[in-house]
Amino acid sequence: MADIDGAADARQGIQSVEIAMTVLLALEEGRGPMSLTQLAAASGMSVSKAHRYLVSLGRIGLVAQSRSSGHYDLGPSMRRLGMEALRRMDEVGLASEHLPGLRDRTGHAVNLAVWGDHGPVVVRWDYGSYALPITVRVGATMPLFASSIGRVYLAHLPETLTGPVLDAEAPRRPAAAELSRITKAVLRDGVAVTSGGVVPGVSSVAAPVFAAGESLPLAVALALPAREATDAVLADVTAALLETTAAMSAELGHSAGQR
Repeated sequence: MADIDGAADARQGIQSVEIAMTVLLALEEGRGPMSLTQLAAASGMSVSKAHRYLVSLGRIGLVAQSRSSGHYDLGPSMRRLGMEALRRMDEVGLASEHLPGLRDRTGHAVNLAVWGDHGPVVVRWDYGSYALPITVRVGATMPLFASSIGRVYLAHLPETLTGPVLDAEAPRRPAAAELSRITKAVLRDGVAVTSGGVVPGVSSVAAPVFAAGESLPLAVALALPAREATDAVLADVTAALLETTAAMSAELGHSAGQR
């Protein structure tokens, strides 16, 4: 019986810890110092109850109170925990764990890219159920303008990074109006779609994955035979991709309010 009770206790958890986390999450979502009244409202508790949790959180440095304004903010212990969590985070490794599920859900090949010195670099490629007339080598650099992954970076990185890469890809870069049209579409839709841009007969849909802080985004793409890329299939593939990249971003510490 003791073992069963112990298992039940483990599942139940410590409610006071969970409640304390609502205060910390309210501070995070507040994007700056907050008054006691604001924190109580954001945490969904009374002022007196919120104050008791703030006192305890303050004692261990997870929360700090300004002597001048009386407002609360994340404390030094929280900053140290955040920095250590970022130091330990393997962004590519964590994002890669989601790729097999996306491949199995859609049936199509998936790949993951990071920004390198000369453009997007493929760091993982998993083949799907459909044969593709392409073998992508891990470590290959994808074109910035012609690939869906490249267009994700065109939309989300500053021109100071993408401009030199565009200049190196072709004697004459695409017209400014065309670049603007593409980047606006990617930012509006959340994805970039190309067909035959890199390999004839292959369509691709890509989306960004954001991490906490100022890290450059990752990019995830699905590659499928162009003959399979009907409007209905692209809609389903896009929905699956966006759901997966949102989960990846959340796991990497990105908040939906950022960017």
